[in-house]
Amino acid sequence: MVERLLISILTGGHVLLEGVPGLAKTLTVRTLAETISTTFQRIQFTPDLLPADITGTQIYDQSTSQFSVKKGPIFANIILADEINRAPAKVQAALLEAMQEKQVTIGGTTYPLEEPFLVLATQNPIEQEGTYPLPEAQVDRFMLKLHVGYPTRDEEKEILRRMASGHKIEVNHVASPKAIMEARARIADLYMDERIIDYIVNIVQATRTPEAAGLKDLVPLIEFGASPRATLSLAQASRAHAFLRGRGYVSPDDVKAIAPDVLRHRVLRTYEAEAEEVSSDQIVGRVLDAIPAP
Repeated sequence: MVERLLISILTGGHVLLEGVPGLAKTLTVRTLAETISTTFQRIQFTPDLLPADITGTQIYDQSTSQFSVKKGPIFANIILADEINRAPAKVQAALLEAMQEKQVTIGGTTYPLEEPFLVLATQNPIEQEGTYPLPEAQVDRFMLKLHVGYPTRDEEKEILRRMASGHKIEVNHVASPKAIMEARARIADLYMDERIIDYIVNIVQATRTPEAAGLKDLVPLIEFGASPRATLSLAQASRAHAFLRGRGYVSPDDVKAIAPDVLRHRVLRTYEAEAEEVSSDQIVGRVLDAIPAP
């Protein structure tokens, strides 16, 4: 999970973390933000939250008879959208413009958001009571969706040793916004062979027309395949995956490693797939197995 969050920072892609309460999703994001010398805001999503609570609003000043703009918490470099599926769709949609266009409109005036800008959202599984499904348009704007599972026995023992004392663990700043933007420029120039580009396109295309990839049995299981945004995200994330391993080129293994996190929330299942309990991860796995690597 930590490596995937680093990939998001190095590419500017937003991340959605899903898991039951108590798995340190919020702590992980907050700690990561503390390692960077930049601004950080945590937004706790609740059923009574309003869009203006996120983006900001206009306030009338009686002394000057004019409106002034009060910017919301979205005007920070790293945003923690905690339990994003606890708020209704109207509030969730308030993030759409900020996540894609890196700007916010208040009272007819558009304000750019300072780079690096990153939304790291957490959510509880849809089966939990009191949650709202995220709109497909917003889900597609997350570069990665990560499933956070329970720790192993040894990991839980280590958690107990570190956290049971009650002492605050100091976190040091190890990166600056300038360093992150420089790393992004280097990653964008990382070499990607034409065969790797074809491989990425073939994978995404197979989620839309699985019969063309010899996966006719997946046709009744896929409602909609991944969008072109998934193709761009998969290429960016693969470059960052190679960068973290000290390589100056992208290999098929980079694509295979990151593809499930890029595609799992973009492949929409049919009712038949849900009835047969076929997950999007299984569908993506079948696609990766079927597409030959260069």
